[in-house]
Order: sequence, then structure tokens, then C-alpha cells
Amino acid sequence: MSSLYDISCFAAGLAGNVFALALFLSPVPTFKRVLKAKSTEQFDGLPYLLSLLNCCICLWYGLPWVSGGGGRALVATVNGTGALFQLAYISLFIFYADSRTTRVCNSIALLAVLDFNQLPLAVSDTSKTGPCSPFSPQLKITGLLVLVVFAFALIAHASIALFDQPVRQLFVGSVSMASLVSMFASPLAVMGLVIRTECVEFMPFYLSVSTFLMSASFAMYGLLLRDFFIYFPNGLGVILGAMQLVLYAYYSRRWKNSDSSAPLLA
Repeated sequence: MSSLYDISCFAAGLAGNVFALALFLSPVPTFKRVLKAKSTEQFDGLPYLLSLLNCCICLWYGLPWVSGGGGRALVATVNGTGALFQLAYISLFIFYADSRTTRVCNSIALLAVLDFNQLPLAVSDTSKTGPCSPFSPQLKITGLLVLVVFAFALIAHASIALFDQPVRQLFVGSVSMASLVSMFASPLAVMGLVIRTECVEFMPFYLSVSTFLMSASFAMYGLLLRDFFIYFPNGLGVILGAMQLVLYAYYSRRWKNSDSSAPLLA
């Protein structure tokens, strides 16, 4: 029969998995727009690549041969799920990466071959899509994906080849903690934007709530397991999530009461 301690650990970790799923699903509206437009437009694929690296490192930390004993199963499951989501988003990004710019650039090359006199007309179209690059957007994202895979493989190999327990857990835990802290700190720029513009449009409420609840759940999970590498970064996530909610509560009223025709950015 499971003890109350085991049940509490499982409940906290399971809650963290559920709330994390909401975060993983948050880019779905963006990619619905990408699928509809058949172009990534001005969206940036780098955040998904960084999220993939973070998920892979944290997944590695949750495995038994790194964390020791039974490992951190619920850390491994949430980050394994996250890695699959990020791979799906990256695959769509590679497939549709800036298709409009690519088509314009291809038309320029074709007109240059067929009728040089029409080349200035095609070149003028690049004012809408940007200059043609010698490297396609797909190639750039694919190259960065290879770098992410290489970076993770290097960390995983080094942890196995160079370290034994408990140093291995210390090494991977430190890397995963640094990665998590950087991910949790990324909304600081959005929070600054909210303060400058007094507009919460750029900080969706459900994302702030999901971040806060996920961080709180995994902070509790880490405290119950006495795992510093889990509760410390997620504790920072709780603080940042709470700050987002306070900003939302304060500025959402002012935003609703303000003139909707006023510009969002000064």
C-alpha cells in the first residue's frame, strides 16, 4: 500500500504534467494560422528549438541512470511529451518556413533566365517580403536543429563518459537548472512590454496561470523529493508567474477602461 508521502509526490508531479500540457498546446493557434497561410510569415522558430533543447536536457535528468534510484519519472514524462510537441512545431516550421519569400525569390531567378527585362518588376516585390537570402529559411532552421541535437548528445555523452554518481546527477542537474531558469526568465521581456504599454494583450492570462500552477506543482514535487535541481528553478517560476498575474490584474482594468483606438506601442 502506498504511503501518504508517495501519493503526495505522485499527485504534485501529475498536476505539473497536466498544467505543462496547457503550455505545450499554447502555440497551436499560431500554427493554425501558419497552416492556413501556408507560410510562417514573421514568426520565429528559435523559441521552439530552445524549448526542445530544454525538454531534452530535463528528460535526461529524469532518467534513472542520471538521477539514481527510480529516477524522476514524472519529470521524464512531462519533458518527453514537451519534446514531441516541440518537434512537431519545428517540423511544421521547416515545411512552411517563409514560403512567400521563397516563392518570390524563385520567381526572380526564373524571370532572370526567361526575360531579363522583367527582372526589375520581380525585384520590386521583395520590398514586401525582404531580401533574398542565399540560405533558405528551411536550411537555417534545419541547421539549428542539428546544432540542438548535437548539443544534447554532447551533454548526454559527457555525463555518461566522464562522470559517475553522484557527480553525474550534479552535472546534469546543474545544466538542466540553468536551462529552466533561462526559460522561466524569458517572459521578463513581455512583462516589461506590458508595463511600458499598459496593455496585457501581449501576455495571455491562461499562459500566466498555467506557468504559475505548473511551477508550483513541480516546486512542491521537488521539495517532497528534496531535489534542489527541481524545486529551485520551479520556485523562481512561481515567483515570476505570480508577478505576471499581478501585472495582469493591475493592467487589465486600465486596458479595458482605456480608449481601444489608442496605439498599443508608443
